[in-house]
Amino acid sequence: MSRTTPATLALDRAGVTYSLATYDYDPDAARIGLQAAEALGASPGEVLKTLMVKADGKPACVILASDREVSMKKLAAALGAKSAEMMKPADAERLTGYRVGGVSAFGQKRAVPTVIDAGAAALPSAFVNAGQRGLQARLAPADLVRALGATVAAIS
Repeated sequence: MSRTTPATLALDRAGVTYSLATYDYDPDAARIGLQAAEALGASPGEVLKTLMVKADGKPACVILASDREVSMKKLAAALGAKSAEMMKPADAERLTGYRVGGVSAFGQKRAVPTVIDAGAAALPSAFVNAGQRGLQARLAPADLVRALGATVAAIS
């Protein structure tokens, strides 16, 4: 497994301090973030999932704890949109350049607005996908917010 991805290069360029952790990715897991948490020996609240959505038809990125569900109504409001929906996996892969299960908010092909759940943003440290299935970056969510210019909102 390569430990250099577009996400880790973007983290380096942004000056974010992080450490990498690997785990055995299970493509058959019902919930990828929960499987990652278990494999890493971390609390599901400390392993953040990255979701790609459409808000009023425009792409956006959402980050929240792997054991939480996003409220599309709250997310739409945070993005100043009327509605939000999950992006189809094939569309997310094409837009980000990452495979589902390895989507990172960092190093995507095209920058899109990012919303981080307030609960996740308040954590002292958390894992986020580092751009490859089975590769996670542990960092301070405050650095995530700063480096991505993300909006923090209660979306779960």
